[in-house]
Amino acid sequence: MSTSDAPPERPDIVAATRGGENSLGMNDEPDPATATLDQALFWRNIYTEILTMEEAVLDRIHQLMASQSPEARREVELTNVPVVVAQVERFRARQGIWDSLVHVQEDEGGAPIAAASP
Repeated sequence: MSTSDAPPERPDIVAATRGGENSLGMNDEPDPATATLDQALFWRNIYTEILTMEEAVLDRIHQLMASQSPEARREVELTNVPVVVAQVERFRARQGIWDSLVHVQEDEGGAPIAAASP
């Protein structure tokens, strides 16, 4: 089978895999090891914003589940909830990376980590 005959990747599978990979940054996200303080502040804010939204989504899912039948609730627990939880964990981990970097850079006077290290 040639690559043109290969089935296209399913967006739901790609999103679920991407959502669960904590080491995977967003497109155009710089390497934290060489990022400036301004970049660290920017990406910390981006991840904080996304994390706030994802936590609200998870809360809303749980609210909606409360009125579902046991069968529907179980299916949501097996499908939707794990994907959103993985995304929350990923965004929390990425936000933590940038938050730590902001604190380190503030202590070092704003120099990139690679430049600030002896």
